[in-house]
Amino acid sequence: MTDTVTDPTDAPPAAPAAYPRFARPQRVAFVQSSWHHDVVSECWQAFLREIVARGIVATQVDLFEVPGSFEIPLHVQTLAKTRRYTAIVAAGLVVDGGLTGFVAETVIKALMDVQLRTEVPVFSAVATPQSFESGDAQIAFFKQHFAAKGAEVAHACADTLLSLERLRGQVAAGIA
Repeated sequence: MTDTVTDPTDAPPAAPAAYPRFARPQRVAFVQSSWHHDVVSECWQAFLREIVARGIVATQVDLFEVPGSFEIPLHVQTLAKTRRYTAIVAAGLVVDGGLTGFVAETVIKALMDVQLRTEVPVFSAVATPQSFESGDAQIAFFKQHFAAKGAEVAHACADTLLSLERLRGQVAAGIA
């Protein structure tokens, strides 16, 4: 006799995804803007949950807060130069005013420059909506958006760290 599940709430919980494990401990810095903290912090919370699921211990993930998104690149660069972190994630919400596009573009370019100069991977969850108003519905939408971005950036971070770990091992062995 087979059991049939008629109510989705009766279904057994899904097994956790099996992800490859790191050969060496990883340490990640998460730099977030304080502007719109209630929205951006959703990214941090989702990131931390997902990165732990991917095998990085929560105590190996450090949170740094900066005033705004414009201040993120200098902090990211300073952290990368310490060589303490194997990856750095930046999160912010750039809104308000005619400089929005300039600020977002400047932040993203600076993050890429840091990554290429230091060879420490840098990930961006800096968002620039075309319009942003402080209404409850829009705040709820952006909270959900940042939670999704947090999970996405955690996966990108873990996958990149695994890939770099393999690549660096191959280079050290003279394979690549």
